[in-house]
Amino acid sequence: MGGVVGFTAVMAPRAVLRASLRPPAAAAGTVTIGGDLSVNRLGFGAMRVTGKGIWGEPPDGAEARRVLRRAVELGVDFIDTADAYGPEVSERLIAEALHPYPRGLVIATKGGLTRPSAPQWVPDGRPQHLAEACEGSLRRLKLERIDLYQLHHLDPQVPLEDSIGELVRLQAQGKIRHIGVSNFRLEELERARRVARIVSVQNRYTVVDRTSADVLQACTRDGLAFIPWAPIARGSSEALEKGAGSEALEALARAHRVSVFEIGIAWLLAASPVMLPIPGTSSVAHLEQDVAAAGIRLSAAELASLG
Repeated sequence: MGGVVGFTAVMAPRAVLRASLRPPAAAAGTVTIGGDLSVNRLGFGAMRVTGKGIWGEPPDGAEARRVLRRAVELGVDFIDTADAYGPEVSERLIAEALHPYPRGLVIATKGGLTRPSAPQWVPDGRPQHLAEACEGSLRRLKLERIDLYQLHHLDPQVPLEDSIGELVRLQAQGKIRHIGVSNFRLEELERARRVARIVSVQNRYTVVDRTSADVLQACTRDGLAFIPWAPIARGSSEALEKGAGSEALEALARAHRVSVFEIGIAWLLAASPVMLPIPGTSSVAHLEQDVAAAGIRLSAAELASLG
């Protein structure tokens, strides 16, 4: 069972974007998830609006809410979160900042990971847990139905078919519109698609980590949205590691007069028409930088320099 993704490419230089009436996030075009959810192809990941280590309240709750509101002002109409972020903090902040939600805003969330303590991310794919997790997300987000609900991680103690099967039941009950998966290998995705109509995959994918290239290829072929989590490792040295294309990244950043993080996002957008990056941050300034990347056009030669 496949998802349906449509794509409209609309790219423009940053100078043109500033003069345009279109919001910056619209510069990369749109992607249609599941056949009926059309969103701009530059989203926002709301993991980092929580406290340090994705645990507890943010150090500045007012700034966290400003980031969320500013994202929408910039044309972001796809926000990704999870009950495990905080836990529960990210979902609650989204509702505090944005409810009642503007028309067309898609909020995707995830269930299936628990947080017994700050350093722990423990899978729980039991049907009972997923049903309770979905109810909690509905309540915190103040939604009657979640547009995209994703299994956050497979639980090795629970058959994949049981976990996905519970999402199918929640979908039949009208509590979720579309089903997605996260942190899935290709074989696992194929199994999940025999149980449900999967419309998206959220896996790690960056210039320096292309482990999920086979999953991306399948998504591109079959029209499933591919949502790369942590598309930019801001604050770490990952993108600048020796041998990871750092010289090419830096050279392109200088040529376009932007940061290496923006080049990383632009590279993702060019990698596939089903790509929906969700860079996240707790800073309005960094948010504006990230969204501006939707307007960066990399030439074939520039893309080739990044491998």
